[in-house]
Amino acid sequence: MKYATSENFNELIKEGVVLVDFYADWCGPCKMLGPVLEEVAKEDPSVTIVKVNVDNEQALAQHFKVQSIPTLYLFKDGQAVAQTMGYQAKPMLQQFIAKAK
Repeated sequence: MKYATSENFNELIKEGVVLVDFYADWCGPCKMLGPVLEEVAKEDPSVTIVKVNVDNEQALAQHFKVQSIPTLYLFKDGQAVAQTMGYQAKPMLQQFIAKAK
């Protein structure tokens, strides 16, 4: 799992399938989603998971119009292909990721 800043965001999403998790440390559903993301990252090495802390990276959150967290964006080769909000159970997350494959 990687952590994005405004400086490295474009580099992190430019190749392959990338799931970006916009989160905050104080967010309950975000904390619940963390272990699910870790499981998916271990089981599917073809997906890069990138986390963006909205408190630290407000410009990125505004750019992607993040209104509630967690918000998940799915990128394929640098292009956003899907978005969802809220906690996602593992099967739902796997289906979401499959949209970019």
